[in-house]
Order: sequence, then structure tokens, then C-alpha cells
Amino acid sequence: LAQDAKAPLVTVVTAENPQTQLMAMVLTTQALQQGHAVDVLLCGPAGDIALVDAPESATAAQPPRGASPQGLLRAAMDAGAAVRVCAIYLPGAQLGPEALVEGVGVASPPEQAALMLRPDAVVWSF
Repeated sequence: LAQDAKAPLVTVVTAENPQTQLMAMVLTTQALQQGHAVDVLLCGPAGDIALVDAPESATAAQPPRGASPQGLLRAAMDAGAAVRVCAIYLPGAQLGPEALVEGVGVASPPEQAALMLRPDAVVWSF
């Protein structure tokens, strides 16, 4: 039974580039569809894709399928991904938690470190 368990995935996105953000969400969504538990950590400019009032770069449709980083982030959340912004993102942007899309949390450094340090965890960084 243990051999059938899927490795948990932590996707860390820091990239400002919308194509990189989108590809991070595409691959994360694929991992969800393949049965992996997924946690997404958004830091720095990538935190913007979790904002209610997100910049156009986070919401604009990208080729070839017209998806946006925020749209796929929401789809990943709907499929079960836990999403958090870095603990210093909101204070650095002079924003409060109400600025985040519903369901996005703020990472607790001890808890986030524990997620990433699990022996079976896979960490992707974009």
C-alpha cells in the first residue's frame, strides 16, 4: 500500500514572468490530476497572481489555450491544492489578507518548512 502513495508536491513560484507562472500552474495541475497532494507557495512577484485585484499579467489569457496564471491557480485550488503566499508578501506590499483571493492563505514559516522538509516531498521551484 505504501508503494501506491503519491509523493506530496510543493510548488514554489517566485517568477515575475507570466509565462513561467502559467507553466508552473500547468504542471502543478497535472500533478493534481495524477493524484498528488499539492501545496503552492507564492513569493515575491508571483504573489500577485493570488490578489483579488491582480495585475493584468496575472489575468491575461496566454497562448495557446487562453489560460491565465490566476485562472489556473484557481483551478488548482478547486482541484484540492492548498495555496499560500509567503509570510512577508502582504506586509511588503502593504496589504492585508483581505487582498487575497478567497481560499489563499498566508504561509507560516515553521509549517511551510515542515511541508518542504518531509522526506517524501517533491519541491518544484519556478
